[in-house]
Amino acid sequence: MVNERLQADMMTVLEGLDEQLRGIAEIQLRRSRLTATARTCEQRIEVTVNADGLLIDTTFADDISDLTYDEIAAGMTAAVQQAAAEALRLGAELMQPLRERKMQLPKMSEIIEGAPDLGEMMPTAPPVPKRVEDYRESQPDGPADGSVRRSMVSDED
Repeated sequence: MVNERLQADMMTVLEGLDEQLRGIAEIQLRRSRLTATARTCEQRIEVTVNADGLLIDTTFADDISDLTYDEIAAGMTAAVQQAAAEALRLGAELMQPLRERKMQLPKMSEIIEGAPDLGEMMPTAPPVPKRVEDYRESQPDGPADGSVRRSMVSDED
């Protein structure tokens, strides 16, 4: 009886996994075609980025020469950041149905007593700086994962 329940639970997980994999493939295809566009400086600068936020197209209006180089530089930065934020939002929107389906699946710890909850073990990435000044601030010493480096030659570490 217990084995039948375990087998049924495992089949549910496998069916859910198969559905997740098909959903991921579809989302990856749709995301690969995703772009976002933003305009700044009174529509004089238009940029388009891909799903990764990489600049793929730039268009300047005929009256771009009315702006200073500093205004153009600031306008480009702002436009790319706006378009990248929109691409990120659209990508998250694509993922939402997949996240909802994932929440409906039982966790491994619910099926197998004592199994770890793998979701809780996933590290979270720190936020990426949005200003060049933030990159100039001092970087933490040592590896980002908190591990300690040891010399392979010396036992004095």
